[in-house]
Amino acid sequence: MSEIRPYLRLSGLEPLVVRPETNFVNVGERTNVTGSKKFARLIKENKYEEALSVARQQVENGAQVLDVNMDDALLDGEKAMTTFINLLQSEPDIAKIPVMLDSSKFSIILAGLKCIQGKCIVNSISLKEGEEKFVEQAIICRSFGAAVIVMAFDENGQADTLQRRVDICQRAYDILTQKVGFAPQDIIFDPNIFAVATGIEEHNNYAIDFIEATRIIKQRMPLTKVSGGVSNVSFSFRGNDHVREAIHSVFLYHAIKAGMDMGIVNAGQLVVYDEIEPQLRELCEDVILNRRPDSTERLVAFAETVKATGKEEKKDEAWRSASVEERLKHALVNGITEYIDEDTEEARQKYPKPLDVIEGPLMDGMNVVGDLFGSGKMFLPQVVKSARVMKKSVAVLTPFIEAEKEERRLAHLAAGTENKEGAGAAKILMATVKGDVHDIGKNIVGVVLGCNGYDIIDLGVMVPADKILDTAQKENVDIIGLSGLITPSLDEMVHVAKEMKRRGMKQPLLIGGATTSRTHTAVKIAPEYDNGVVYVLDASRSVTVAGSLLSNEQKTDFLSSIQTEYTKLQEDFASKRAAKEYVTFAEAQQNPVKIDWSNYTPPAPEFTGAKVFEDHDLAEIREYIDWGPFFITWEMKGKYPEILKDANVGAEATKLFNDANALLDRIVTENWLHAEGVIGFWNAVKTAPDTIVLKDDTGNTLQTLESLRQQQKKAANQPHFSLADFVSPVAKDYVGAFAVSIHGIEPYLKAFADSHDDYNKIMLQALADRLAEAFAELLHKKVRTQYWGYAKDENLSNEELVKETYQGIRPAPGYPACPDHTEKHKLFSLLNASENAGIQLTESLAMYPAASVCGWYFSHPQSTYFGINKIMPDQLEDYAKRKGMSIEEMTKWLRPVLEA
Repeated sequence: MSEIRPYLRLSGLEPLVVRPETNFVNVGERTNVTGSKKFARLIKENKYEEALSVARQQVENGAQVLDVNMDDALLDGEKAMTTFINLLQSEPDIAKIPVMLDSSKFSIILAGLKCIQGKCIVNSISLKEGEEKFVEQAIICRSFGAAVIVMAFDENGQADTLQRRVDICQRAYDILTQKVGFAPQDIIFDPNIFAVATGIEEHNNYAIDFIEATRIIKQRMPLTKVSGGVSNVSFSFRGNDHVREAIHSVFLYHAIKAGMDMGIVNAGQLVVYDEIEPQLRELCEDVILNRRPDSTERLVAFAETVKATGKEEKKDEAWRSASVEERLKHALVNGITEYIDEDTEEARQKYPKPLDVIEGPLMDGMNVVGDLFGSGKMFLPQVVKSARVMKKSVAVLTPFIEAEKEERRLAHLAAGTENKEGAGAAKILMATVKGDVHDIGKNIVGVVLGCNGYDIIDLGVMVPADKILDTAQKENVDIIGLSGLITPSLDEMVHVAKEMKRRGMKQPLLIGGATTSRTHTAVKIAPEYDNGVVYVLDASRSVTVAGSLLSNEQKTDFLSSIQTEYTKLQEDFASKRAAKEYVTFAEAQQNPVKIDWSNYTPPAPEFTGAKVFEDHDLAEIREYIDWGPFFITWEMKGKYPEILKDANVGAEATKLFNDANALLDRIVTENWLHAEGVIGFWNAVKTAPDTIVLKDDTGNTLQTLESLRQQQKKAANQPHFSLADFVSPVAKDYVGAFAVSIHGIEPYLKAFADSHDDYNKIMLQALADRLAEAFAELLHKKVRTQYWGYAKDENLSNEELVKETYQGIRPAPGYPACPDHTEKHKLFSLLNASENAGIQLTESLAMYPAASVCGWYFSHPQSTYFGINKIMPDQLEDYAKRKGMSIEEMTKWLRPVLEA
């Protein structure tokens, strides 16, 4: 009788047995909404049958397993996974191969498990949420008969060294085989493939560490398999497929020899190892195996020679011999202001009216900029420079446009006819919403609308909702336009729409900006306001939209057609999410964070009360800047400092970074800005499940802090967090607070605005924000190591500070752990923050100056960041009673966490 050997056995309609002699197993990567734009688009448009063609193509190209991932914010991932898997099963030519259910959300994986046929792979489970959660998910996978991919990820983060890769995999193996009863051959390890050739020395060993970890894993646990996302290794060379494919091939050549069994890779884009040109293959080998210190520089240099389109850095003046129209377009696309005045004047002399120059060659040039930006061939900093050119050109033309208007007004006056160009012009208020420093799209739209006879009121950037709506009512504007280019702006736009409805406003609301979309407008914003919400794709369409909204004849039909379109979008995209379960507030309070207070002595700070930091050294603060959000502000995706070496955006990111630091040099050496801050500590005691009382040294009560508690149903032994959980109910404890701000920006912003320099204006605002956050980081470090001193021996790098690997937290009022902005009043009172840090609170409890940060300090080793998510009416009622506020008033401030 033949022996049944313990091989990894998978199946779709047909079996796939992974034997020792089996060649590398290709896992097709394109049926992944995060990895294929085409597949994502088809799924989002509910074109599931067409999406099957992507899967079919992967099978035809040699994929032996199909990776299916439905992780997208606008998708109901569970529904999408269920629908696609069910359809896939009915296609024998696709369903013949096994499926890898891939998601960061276990609920989506579970949805796939419920309808999968054959034996699949679950990608992935890990120890990142602790052993208990890991075991729970492993048991579920085993009960469905699935093999599992285990990420080398534990409670301390992803493994990025050889030793941690091996240790975590060994620990996971022991748990799975000894506690869960997993067959070793059904365990697949992913020891983390990270990008190499990033320019950061610590990354140089990432590939060889993966390869060596694979070798050790296969020696220690021979029946297990090893997999990984191969495309990650070449991330630094995005945009250069020729080099990327060579890197993949070289990496796989060595990893497979070490024992790698399978990997997620585009099966149709693998070059044969022996067919890689020798020079490129050697350079890739040097990088993958980290054979020489200059391997990255040598491969980058070679990569530049094989790009499909090289970039010439030398100054080329040949464009100056082209027509004035072409010169204006070239200047706009390339952000060149050097000749704009003379070229604009030449165009003005050529065209019948100065307005024709704006509507003709300038808009033609900006349309090219828009197309390049939309296709990913230009980046936001370049677009802002283009707008600077546009503004300077318009500034040349504006006096002539105004002179023409005045001439017409006088002509009407002399003839005794009605002048319709004066005070009667329709008013359009425009603003970039609170929290967003970008106004490039708004500026362009404002120019176009202004040149078409509308009176534009531009409130600028980072404008609170109350200021937008107060101004709109005071000025009796006809239309309100909101712009935003960063993701948080979307929520702020929803808030503005809600406030417009609450105030009973009638003006139509225009929505625009790079991260906005027709779908988001229809699904999230339009339902909150009844008098017209319209998404405007670009500046060229703004005139038509404004005209339709302001026409008595067209407005009703126009808004009706928009409503019909949005209703269809809502029906198509509204998620039928599985109903979330919640526990009662009483139950949540009985399940706090479990802390052994009897064996803990809270550390005492070196003082109580407040300590002020006046005009703190900007040079020191600068060292604590987290540059990651700076690049996000400029819509440049990538982790700092890797982004500076990115094959796609690296060149422009480096220019932006250099420009930022040059401006920072001026800010610091010329004392443009001033940092003001204050910290404080007070005696604290937890007097109720969610209440903390702060007292002075004589026992007088200073403030009573109220906390919200999570109510969403949790897995067994998972607590319902509240900030009050981190303060001792039995011993003398302490709570701290801080407020910091960057002052002095206004005159420099005005100077940049007066010179039509949006680029440096936005740059200055972005840097002020970064300095405020850096000041908060700096003070928190001083608190941990000196003023509170509970981590005196802390020695963390700036990168570790960014990752928040330190003990203690500093949650901010209005943010996930404490979403009630009204608690900010108590913080400001304790710190006397308005006097000590120069920060004022607006009616909506936003802070001015905008570059300001405040928050609480908690020191307990188990304190951690969390989000309240949604709360139920029973907690709202209890919280309002504790706060001494009406249900109506409390609802206003807690609305974002009430709509479950």
